[in-house]
Amino acid sequence: MRVKDLGEFGLIGRLVKHLQVEDDDVVVAFGDDCSCVKTKEGLLLFTGDAQVEDRHFIRRLTPSQDLGWKLVSVNVSDVVACGGKPKWGFISVAFPQDLPVEYAEGIYRGISQASREYGMSVIGGNTASSDKIVLDLFLTGKTDRFVSRSSAEAGEFLLLSGHTGLARAGLELLLMEKKEYLPFEKKLINAFLRPVARLDLSDRLSRYAGSSIDISDGLVADLYHLSEASGVKLSLTRNKLPVSEELAEFCRREGKDVYDYLLYGGEDYQIAFTVKGENLKHFGDCYPIGKVERGSGVFLDGERLEKKGFTHL
Repeated sequence: MRVKDLGEFGLIGRLVKHLQVEDDDVVVAFGDDCSCVKTKEGLLLFTGDAQVEDRHFIRRLTPSQDLGWKLVSVNVSDVVACGGKPKWGFISVAFPQDLPVEYAEGIYRGISQASREYGMSVIGGNTASSDKIVLDLFLTGKTDRFVSRSSAEAGEFLLLSGHTGLARAGLELLLMEKKEYLPFEKKLINAFLRPVARLDLSDRLSRYAGSSIDISDGLVADLYHLSEASGVKLSLTRNKLPVSEELAEFCRREGKDVYDYLLYGGEDYQIAFTVKGENLKHFGDCYPIGKVERGSGVFLDGERLEKKGFTHL
């Protein structure tokens, strides 16, 4: 048997069985956007994410500063999903020996810019050589209350922090390698290259959210993670899903189904979360897209959605 036969989450499930956590200070170990540890000063969050050349990005199509920015943003998004704020990062990098120094410096300029934007610091790291660029950021954060993907309850409303599908369209446009892009196309490409983590939601999620998850593998794929972790059914309403003008224009021009992008695109780094009705007033800048019900699975207008999305294996 090879790892590809198990798939990403099957492999994770098999491997973590070898790691027994027997520590009363560990609030959450595997299975959420972050792990969480209890300390005398409060709750600490831990997460890590990587950018691997020719898996996550193509070097010739990716400005180095955007790559550094994205590395930080995707990790910050995990911290936000758990109701936290980023604090300290530790970076491991592997560079080809013939990589231009200017490209490496550009990555670090992007990391620095994103770190300032999110109010955190990268405080150490490790360097190795590799045939491909590999960037791995380990990030810690702080929260007053851990928000899990496993705590949704029937009767809550399901909200989405912003548009999905943009990054997938942006990647497809980038791969076209056009000489010139229209303004709406540039916005879609920017959504893929330079996502912005929703740090503005952190305090509100910590106070009011019942459950929460970062949207990285695609809306439906990540909602299935939330559904399965919480043991609930998530019912979406089609006409409540937000459609950006740029994505609508792209799909019109390319003859694509906009809802396929909304539901199954990846790397948008928005947040899907649940709240009780009385707390909807705190999220006027987000989109109520459905409800939490008893049962299992993810449904759109009463029809079960196919469980698919991005996986690494």
